Amino acid sequence: MDEWRRLQPRKAGPYKVVGKPLPKVDAYSTVTGRAIYADDIILPRMLYGGLLRSPHPHARIISINTRKARELPGVLAVITGEDLPRKYGILPSSQDETALAVDKVRYVGDPVAAVAAVDPDTLEQALRLIEVEYEVLPALMSIEEALARPDIKIHEEARNGNIHKAVSYEFGDVEAGFAAADYVREDWFYYEGNNHVPIETHACVARWEPDPHDPVGGKLTLWSSTQTPHYVHREVSKVLGIPPSHLRVIAPHVGCGFGGKSDPFSHEICACELARRTGRPVKITCTREEVFLIHRGRHPVKMWIKTGVKRDGTITAMHFRSFLDGGAYGSYGVATTYYTGALQPVTYALPAYKFEGMRVFTNKPPCGPKRGHGTPQPRFAVEVHLDKIAADLGIDPIELRKRNLVRPYSRTINGLRITSCALEECLDQVVARSGWREFHAARLAREAEATRQSSPVRHGMGLALSTYICGAGKPIYWNDMPHSAVQIRLDRGGGVTVYCGATDIGQGSTSVLAYIVAEELGIEPERIHLETADTTLTPVDLGSYSSRVTFMAGNAAIQAARRLKELLHSVAAERLLLPPDRLESSDGFIYCIDDPQVALSFEQAVQLAEARYGALVAAGSYAPPEDIHGDFKGAGVGPSPAYSYSACVALVGVDIETGEVKVEKLWLAHDVGQAINPLLVAGQVEGSAYMGYGEALMEQQIFRKGRHKIPSILDYKIPTTLDTPEIETILVGQPDEEGPFGGKEAGQGPLLPVIPAIANAIYNAVGIRIDEVPITPDKVLRALKAARSEPGERPLPPPRVTPIVLNERWPARLIRWSPEQREPRPDPTNGHHQHPRQGESAPHGAASTSSRLPQKGGTA
Repeated sequence: MDEWRRLQPRKAGPYKVVGKPLPKVDAYSTVTGRAIYADDIILPRMLYGGLLRSPHPHARIISINTRKARELPGVLAVITGEDLPRKYGILPSSQDETALAVDKVRYVGDPVAAVAAVDPDTLEQALRLIEVEYEVLPALMSIEEALARPDIKIHEEARNGNIHKAVSYEFGDVEAGFAAADYVREDWFYYEGNNHVPIETHACVARWEPDPHDPVGGKLTLWSSTQTPHYVHREVSKVLGIPPSHLRVIAPHVGCGFGGKSDPFSHEICACELARRTGRPVKITCTREEVFLIHRGRHPVKMWIKTGVKRDGTITAMHFRSFLDGGAYGSYGVATTYYTGALQPVTYALPAYKFEGMRVFTNKPPCGPKRGHGTPQPRFAVEVHLDKIAADLGIDPIELRKRNLVRPYSRTINGLRITSCALEECLDQVVARSGWREFHAARLAREAEATRQSSPVRHGMGLALSTYICGAGKPIYWNDMPHSAVQIRLDRGGGVTVYCGATDIGQGSTSVLAYIVAEELGIEPERIHLETADTTLTPVDLGSYSSRVTFMAGNAAIQAARRLKELLHSVAAERLLLPPDRLESSDGFIYCIDDPQVALSFEQAVQLAEARYGALVAAGSYAPPEDIHGDFKGAGVGPSPAYSYSACVALVGVDIETGEVKVEKLWLAHDVGQAINPLLVAGQVEGSAYMGYGEALMEQQIFRKGRHKIPSILDYKIPTTLDTPEIETILVGQPDEEGPFGGKEAGQGPLLPVIPAIANAIYNAVGIRIDEVPITPDKVLRALKAARSEPGERPLPPPRVTPIVLNERWPARLIRWSPEQREPRPDPTNGHHQHPRQGESAPHGAASTSSRLPQKGGTA
């Protein structure tokens, strides 16, 4: 830690490069089409590969006959599940996939065979010639069906029916917290699953280089559109039985990922095996339909939340349950389950908190991480739930949130360490910039004007807050090694080459590394060459996920650059006859602080240092501190070296005749610490707002008779440029003392408050609550109709979200834990915690209140 503290920035600015709105280092090649993506790669003698996929959501494989396909001229190899029997998975606890189905298929699209042929037409014909005999099994297509039919097991290895993971934790005295509350409310919410829809589909090229003198027989190179080259390297090595030293994984330019390219995929493994068998390069490019079929997108989640508050809105306790539809395989699902509950106390200072989460297998494509991994669903539930409580108590929703905000440099009830936090400033900024108070003060006049003009459109404003991590506190495979490493090499001509294993998926991570190294060495970013995402050339980086690259790779780059800077300053001081501490680097020179005319050029200093020390290469690495989380089981999911914070206000117009919702403007304030490049940060915030808007109103991955209903961009609704509302980005916050030059994440956190802000704005406009997303016109019309038929001052029609009733006790060991204790202790009931049966919780998501009702405010 002393070494780390020594390497922290010595100045808070002004900077020469950091904080400036510079273009991306790869901007020109990207916008002119010169960038090379995986599908652009064409190698001599290359074959085309493809996968035969199951037409059934659940079926036992009786037989596979590949004879006709093998005999087709132009087909060089056909493989089935028997050829690749080793199981794999991104998480060590969920090794439940095979590259090709061995015994049965578990979703429409599950691969059963792979072919390599000389051209795409021959490939397509060969795939049609493969004969597969299936025994069709009952398909479980929802959380309720998976729980109701434990006798139909999707995975025989599952210990309890179709439950993949179940967790249960209690922090603080929840029972006492609810007893101390003046008002208690509970609600059900539902968040539909959706897809990443990256502009580039999944693609890879594999090349086997035979070597008769090598005991292994040769070496394998895989170019793949992946966010995680390190983990793909690990899983391909295991499944194919190739030593890691004989495998090289390279991520070329990646045309967006949003989390969808974080898993190792069957097409990558099959391409490698086909290349090894044929001795020729093999390319597999997924169609857009296949991208929808293999999915790995947002989990559908049902949530139940119960919160107790004092009369002034101060939270006394919260109980949160999540039920995740995980699809057919594990993917990141164990982590996702924890994420649905881990971060609630990082936004609001909960004195007592209970979380129960359950992920079930279904016969749908496996779900995984999507932008915000596991947190948009609970954030939607919590923020709408708190808005309901504010309305019930007659409290300004801003004031209710302010009374419960988490504070900087504190510990949450579940043991997470918080450093910098500008959440209150984010809230103040969006409230002021949006004219929130003026808008609500003019509500009656606005409604009267709409009535006078006979306009069917009603306007409303809603707000929401959120938080997100700056990289996961623990690696997927727990170990003591760095999470990120960077190497920097200086050449005597003044060139600088930066090597890092992180993948740039469009977010600008390679540009951020260039800015950081340029700032530290005092040179222009244009001098810097970048080699990234190559498991042979670059040091290990765990991947582009969990908003980790800027914080973790950035800190590693600072460490490497400062080690080189010390060498350069030592030789420059000797040449200039000055002490090293009187030197500074800037604009391509090392100069005297007191007299800038006394200077050496960067090139001169490099040449002097190389003459003294030899080749100039330095490495830096980063791993999060060890004291950022508690000791309870599951504490490895949720902790982060820092957290970003966001606030959003949405202005919507709701047409009461058609049910159409138009988002007219979004105000988004984001606590990014120090913006390494405010132009890129604003781009990330606006991209998050765009994606959140789509999820709130239109995106949904839905199924009919076991099949994906709309597996194409023609039918799957996402916002166009014309749909996208005006977005006002507000960057706030102070530099985080542990971030690179004070920086924090900006790629995922700003998405989270957008969805509930829109939902709350709809309520403000027309007085209805839609407790599920997407909020489509038909749902709005049904709710409006129900509201008109319900008597009462503030009608709240029952949402369409229905409770989940379990016939068995919650199958998890309940842990009670408080920050004061270092070791978890078992609950005296030995985990025999009962999920409420029907009748014990409010039906259809209606609020349930305690006997201590407020004296005034709306009814529940």
